[in-house]
Amino acid sequence: MNAESERGEALMTTASSSAPGEVAAGAVEGKPAEGAKDGKAADQPLGSRAPQFIQRSRVLHVSWQVGVFLVGLAVVGAGAAMLVLPGPGWLVIFAGMAIWATEFVWAQLVLRWTKRKVSEAAQRALDPRVRRRNIILTTIGVVICAVLGAIYLWKFGLVMPWKINE
Repeated sequence: MNAESERGEALMTTASSSAPGEVAAGAVEGKPAEGAKDGKAADQPLGSRAPQFIQRSRVLHVSWQVGVFLVGLAVVGAGAAMLVLPGPGWLVIFAGMAIWATEFVWAQLVLRWTKRKVSEAAQRALDPRVRRRNIILTTIGVVICAVLGAIYLWKFGLVMPWKINE
């Protein structure tokens, strides 16, 4: 068997697991599901999660999508502002992406990719060699900061920026 026929068979098995006329979860334009493991589809199918009565009417569904987009945009915009202002900026941006993911396939794919990368990073962080390296680097950084602080205090002393005596 060549690689092309194996790929075709994998697509057939992935596509046959979903209902007729539907694309398998994660399968985009003939590609197998991105989050699929061992031929199984990802957790949830891609697409709109609007209520059925809204999906039945084209006008209602487009209006629903516009509303979801605007709410998600406001949340993502607030998160972007929180990157420079006080607040949990990245958390709010991901919340806005989750709002968009209730309606838009592209946002669902971005969230799946983000979840996968965060899980991989968490697994790498639990590796004992990586933890040891991080502890050593942190210790070196703290020692360098302490030495620089000691040199500053030795050279300039402890001087308050305000005048208390006046």
